Amino acid sequence: MKILILGAAGMLGRKLLSRLATEGLEGAPVAGAVLHDVVDPAPAQALPFPVECHAGDYAVPGAAEALVAGRPDVIFHLASIVSGEAEARFEEGYRVNLDGTRALLEAIRVLPGYRPRVVFASSLAVFGAPCPEMVDDDYLCAPSSSYGVQKAMVELLLADYSRRGFIDGLALRLPTVSVRPGRPNAALSGFLSSIMREPLNGLEAVLPVEEAMRVWIASPRAAVSYLAHAATLDTAPLGARRSLNMPGVSVTVGEQIAALRARAGERVAGLIRRAPDATVTRVVGSWPQRFAPARAQQLGFVGDTDFAAILDAYIDEELGGRLPPP
Repeated sequence: MKILILGAAGMLGRKLLSRLATEGLEGAPVAGAVLHDVVDPAPAQALPFPVECHAGDYAVPGAAEALVAGRPDVIFHLASIVSGEAEARFEEGYRVNLDGTRALLEAIRVLPGYRPRVVFASSLAVFGAPCPEMVDDDYLCAPSSSYGVQKAMVELLLADYSRRGFIDGLALRLPTVSVRPGRPNAALSGFLSSIMREPLNGLEAVLPVEEAMRVWIASPRAAVSYLAHAATLDTAPLGARRSLNMPGVSVTVGEQIAALRARAGERVAGLIRRAPDATVTRVVGSWPQRFAPARAQQLGFVGDTDFAAILDAYIDEELGGRLPPP
């Protein structure tokens, strides 16, 4: 298979590429990959297949046409303006998240005889308050942020282009992915990684919400497994409903801090500083706290067991199993 990854320099893009290099796609080898991002997406490690790298804005005229000219079999669409930036930069959020995706789908549509699998990284932000205690697969989308609206609009485009036979698309409504390695980004939910990652690296972290806030999260490892599984999934059972709620773990912020304290001690947990932020509380607090993702589970998507396992995976994979001194 030939692969295109949009957003390849991001955390999920890099981890997905690493998985493709070692495991292929559900056992099928990758013949080659095109990587794209706004910064150079060149991988740090040697890969067992040829790689073509592009840096630039995929939403500018002509960019999407160039990226699909080689007719990749699977397109992983991970590129986006993240939630906080989409809220602060209204026009840019719509230009990149909506208009850029529409240009990509149009570039695919006009190529005769071409129907790739398109796996789109959507978000639980397509839902908004008030939400029921448990969101099932039939609950309506009613976003409370521009980012959520943009993701929901792309889901509709993906479903329509699939219905018309231009693509074979799936939208995965990913939980908040945590614990993310690397530096903080502009996502409003980024604090969920920061309050674990920074203290474990000896740095102060800011907590902008109350500890009682409950969130739905998945580890990077689980999120990458969802993307890989979606690439070769039989989409016939989906019918016209091309969006899936992904499995996750429901946990309060306080429970996450307690898990950190249990593993790394009070000194590390004490590096979290409380600084309430009304915008973060409003937007992140509007997202569902629990899901019943029956369709995804029936299709073979398997999530994390609990938050302790998520935290342990971060410590093992990103810190080499080493904890800071107590």
